Amino acid sequence: MLNIEELENKKTSIYEFICSKEYTPIKMKELASLLNVPKKDRKDFRQVMDSLLEEGKIIIDPKGLIKSIDLTSNSGKFSGTSKGYGFIMVEGLEEDFFVAESNTLDAMNGDTVLFEILTGAKSGHRTEAKVIKVLERAVEQVVGTYSKSRNFGFVVPDNTKIGKDIYIPKAKAMGAVNGHKVVVKITDYGDKDKNPEGEIIEIIGHINDPGVDIISIIKAFGLPEEYPKEVMNAANNMPESVDPSDISGRVDLREWQTVTIDGEDAKDLDDAITLTKENGQYKLGVHIADVSHYVKENSPLDKEALKRGTSVYLVDRVIPMLPHKLSNGICSLNQGEDRLALSCIMDIDTKGNVIGHKICETVVNVDRRMSYTQV
Repeated sequence: MLNIEELENKKTSIYEFICSKEYTPIKMKELASLLNVPKKDRKDFRQVMDSLLEEGKIIIDPKGLIKSIDLTSNSGKFSGTSKGYGFIMVEGLEEDFFVAESNTLDAMNGDTVLFEILTGAKSGHRTEAKVIKVLERAVEQVVGTYSKSRNFGFVVPDNTKIGKDIYIPKAKAMGAVNGHKVVVKITDYGDKDKNPEGEIIEIIGHINDPGVDIISIIKAFGLPEEYPKEVMNAANNMPESVDPSDISGRVDLREWQTVTIDGEDAKDLDDAITLTKENGQYKLGVHIADVSHYVKENSPLDKEALKRGTSVYLVDRVIPMLPHKLSNGICSLNQGEDRLALSCIMDIDTKGNVIGHKICETVVNVDRRMSYTQV
């Protein structure tokens, strides 16, 4: 077994040779002979080649020929279809590439793949391409419906862009029965002639059970239901009301008649408005909860919010971007509560033209929580 320094040195020299103009793709045994690798060192040679393969610097094509690859060219995102064929989208290119089912290798929807363009081959208006290596997996778990046979089972994915059913060995079924919604961990991605294989790691419930459809969506999109411990600790340390010291230096708008307008079942109220008319002019205030006062840059709360990106609204629940103590509490413009805000105060003429404005840090107090229906 080579040590790290020896491995890196040999990898560099062999890779440079494979990338040279003098090199013509050949098989592993032929390359070992060409490089005069003694039989006693063949195991070390294989270690070097395996390492180059794992790093994605070389590939072995279907004929067993060793080729170098350039990861900066001909790589893109694979988009699958229920029919088995797919498309490759490359950043910066308007047109994607068509991939026939026989040329998808073991790529699944969302994977980053290395591909080669099939010269002269077109499908409709699209140039055809062939996947030669999956660089990064997008799908590691699949949600779907289980079907059982005598000696094995299979899962039909909910995501129709995953064009093949997942084969489940009997010993890896966790006792699932026909119609169970399950989460499957993929253990083998298969190929163009073989279905992917997996093991069931969670049974969500039966397809006809109430609420199973919503939970299936949550699992399928990997939506985070729980917050990490350090995030909850930070949230629990947040105040429940505005500290008087935080008001200092802000424009005090608590005497302005202020309303929020949201759906009847909304819990987090992000924005509010005020509107008055003086001397033939309107004064419109738009107030946004000042979340940044409580969620500091690079704090655990900020990093978790960045990771989630947004709150997710489902039919029967909301998965908030920030813990409830903030999203429904100190960062929500609740009726009758002092709240910190960022406000844009605009002067508007009778024709609707904005003739003046200012943006400032404020403190507001909402007089009425209103709904779209009421308004």
